[in-house]
Amino acid sequence: MIAHFFKSIPARTLLLCGLTLAGGTPCVTMAQNALDTSPGTPQLAFVRNSVRLPLVMPAPAVLQASGAAFALPQSLTLHWNSPPTPLLLRAVERLRTRLCILASRPIMFTQAPPPPGGLVLNINTPRDITFPSPTMREGYTLDVAPTGITLNAQGVAGVLHGLTSLSQLVRQERDGPVLAQAHIEDTPRFAWRGLMLDTSRHFMPLPDLLRQLDAMEMVKLNALHIHLSDGAAFRVESRVFPRLHTLGSHGQYYTQEQVHQLVREAADRGIRVVPEFDTPGHSYAMLLAYPRYAANAPLNTTDRAEINRAALDPTNPATLSFVNAVYAEMAGLFPDPVFHIGGDEVVAKQWAQSPHIAAYMKQHHIASVAALQADYTRHVAHALRQRGKTVMGWDEVQEADIPPDTIIESWRGPAHTAQATAAGHDTVISGPYYLDRLLPASAYYTTDPLDMRKDAAEAQAAAQTTGPNPPDTPPTPPTATAKAEDAPPPPLNDAQKAHVLGAEAVLWTEVVSPDMLDARIWPRAAALAERFWSAQDRCDATTLYPRLAIMADRLDLLGLEAHANTGRMLERLAPGETEAAAVLLQTVSPVRNYAHNHEFLQIRHKQTATLQQLGTPADIASPDSFEAETFNAEARAFIAGHTELRHDLENRLTRWADNDSAFARAAAHNAGLTPALAASAQLADLARAGLAALGTGRTLNWRENARTALLAAKKDIAASASIHVVTNTPQPEGDLIQRIVPGVEVLLDQAMP
Repeated sequence: MIAHFFKSIPARTLLLCGLTLAGGTPCVTMAQNALDTSPGTPQLAFVRNSVRLPLVMPAPAVLQASGAAFALPQSLTLHWNSPPTPLLLRAVERLRTRLCILASRPIMFTQAPPPPGGLVLNINTPRDITFPSPTMREGYTLDVAPTGITLNAQGVAGVLHGLTSLSQLVRQERDGPVLAQAHIEDTPRFAWRGLMLDTSRHFMPLPDLLRQLDAMEMVKLNALHIHLSDGAAFRVESRVFPRLHTLGSHGQYYTQEQVHQLVREAADRGIRVVPEFDTPGHSYAMLLAYPRYAANAPLNTTDRAEINRAALDPTNPATLSFVNAVYAEMAGLFPDPVFHIGGDEVVAKQWAQSPHIAAYMKQHHIASVAALQADYTRHVAHALRQRGKTVMGWDEVQEADIPPDTIIESWRGPAHTAQATAAGHDTVISGPYYLDRLLPASAYYTTDPLDMRKDAAEAQAAAQTTGPNPPDTPPTPPTATAKAEDAPPPPLNDAQKAHVLGAEAVLWTEVVSPDMLDARIWPRAAALAERFWSAQDRCDATTLYPRLAIMADRLDLLGLEAHANTGRMLERLAPGETEAAAVLLQTVSPVRNYAHNHEFLQIRHKQTATLQQLGTPADIASPDSFEAETFNAEARAFIAGHTELRHDLENRLTRWADNDSAFARAAAHNAGLTPALAASAQLADLARAGLAALGTGRTLNWRENARTALLAAKKDIAASASIHVVTNTPQPEGDLIQRIVPGVEVLLDQAMP
């Protein structure tokens, strides 16, 4: 079952074989049917997998097919314009390994003179002393022809990106692997293209992090923002304050040598590692180890909600010395010039209701909690600046006067982006790209980082989902509606746009275990990588899903474990009886907008917060369903006149309608499947409605039954359609929603005008 779990595109087949290179590297055979290269309609773009070849993702600025594809030789000669560094040699070895996997046979690289007709890979790049850094040179041009391959790069990063694009020009055809002839000119739109990964809420072992680096390199993401301390845990070995990791990590932390390894492996792939140690709020783990620095003592250790509330005492000189020393040690482990200090969601009453802190604020004429936090930010920024670091913080840090070189991470909506850039702060935008909201890839992809039109009220609601309110901010009622002050700010002017460094995808891990990591990041992060790299007019939403489906397979083929891990999770739920569950989980998604974060909902309802058990069907289901996208596209195309799709539609709907009885039998023996019983029955109801719309299996009351099934499924989807409605809206049983609703609805609309 695992080998084909969630494989939903019939035209693409992956065959695993046991080929091994001389060096011991296993190869994987990929047999991919030739794709229809006719543009077709937007609907058929997915149905027929009509992706125009060659496919390179992120989309380059210029990609011109320059002739017919040619056979990939088993040996390539490397030629450098100057002696390559060890880092570049490791980069071409990664390319060789990837070519071997894609070609399903050994590929040799040599620097010996090529034989007559041999293929030469020419790599030309200047020396680059800025690598990796915020100013690394990433542009490149690539020309691929049977007469030779030439990669001209602006710097080391450009070489890495060019080699990645070269690997994406390989595909399998009937007679074996071929290389597309192409001319590529490419440079990124944004310099900062990141992934923020929370390792505090759930610890992610080092091999899992290293695996993400390989995937990030493949899609040209260049910054790993790693969240290493929070209320839940402090995750790095401290030799200065050892209780931070012996007590604050709960036994799971990265040794300093592991940190060095992560930084080295990231640098090899052109990825900066930006550490975040969150203070002065979100400091429960630090204070569990060293409680004397708490704003309020003793700590409340009986309420899980307190994990997100405890704050440092910034009025205590000893606290500032402690933070300076912790930051000094941690800064020494991470060579990147940017150091993220967090600064988000300080609970105002942690300071305002402390008598000695209130007295301090009065004595020093500090008017607000935000002003007190600004004092703290200025202090740590000065100390870090002495160590060559630029401070970065979540957008709350700008609520009062802070150093002008502070980088702002805007997460609470476009108004905060406008505020930061107007004040001259370099800014990284992450608010629209929270992967833990469990939205589908299309929802993220269609949001441009510079788009100021998004609903500010919804953004403010998002700012209150993972913890208490920002400083001095009253809670937003769950039923709040848009107000005049929620209107989006005007578009950024050119001066403000110049301060937008880029954007990053964000994954908070309250409900993400290591087994879930790959599938919760990818392939959605690949869609965002294109949004961050490619020019606005090169981001094609109409072909996103067919391209993303191919990219997802590439990433898994080259090392990700999204499909393998989800298959193993399903085997745990139903050993030996996974087939019916796999069919169901291909068509459903987890509820969205933190509706699946039960601890968050408990806190919002003032209930006792409890640790959420992971591994349920909703944890296995993907926010994106390629199977459902295929069906929905086919249904639209069928209604548009492509009647040849009727047979495929009927087959899909019949399989789903018949699956419920098999799922119920499996659930009778495997209690872990029972939360999804309602979703299984609902899928069957929708499938029968779709069949009836096509004229198959109609009963006397088929119209009424179909409307009832459709409305129930749409109601379930609406229950988590926005953050505003989640808190006080009951969610569907099992936290699962149906993804075939759009296709069924268009069929019913046609049948019941």
